[in-house]
Parts: sequence; structure tokens; C-alpha cells
Amino acid sequence: QQQIDAHLTERKLSERTIPYTHQNFRKAAIEWLVTTDQPIQALEHPKFKEMIDVASRATQGVRIPGRKAT
Repeated sequence: QQQIDAHLTERKLSERTIPYTHQNFRKAAIEWLVTTDQPIQALEHPKFKEMIDVASRATQGVRIPGRKAT
């Protein structure tokens, strides 16, 4: 019988995918608002909604540009 161990690779914690749920998204949005001192209206801004819509279609995660990339 063959072993599966040779076919498995451990992923770093930062590479693991967090499953989407309304509760997980709400929690992440609230944490973002609070830790970055954003007004609650930021979540209602059309460009924020557009960004989330684009990111929701990502199949291999989202790469967020840093300040040097802009």
C-alpha cells in the first residue's frame, strides 16, 4: 500500500484560507474599521464595495500592494 505522506505539504498559518461566512466578514470588517480608525461610512463607500467585489472573485488569494507599489 502506498503512503500519502509524500504527497502532502504543510502550509504556513498565513497561507491557510479562512472560509467565508457573513460572521467572519463582519468580524474582519469591524476589526479593520477599529484598528485603522476608519469611519463606519468607509464600509458604505462605492469604491470599497467595488474592491471587495473584485477580491471576492480571486481564486488564489489577494495580493495587496504596499505603499512602494503605488
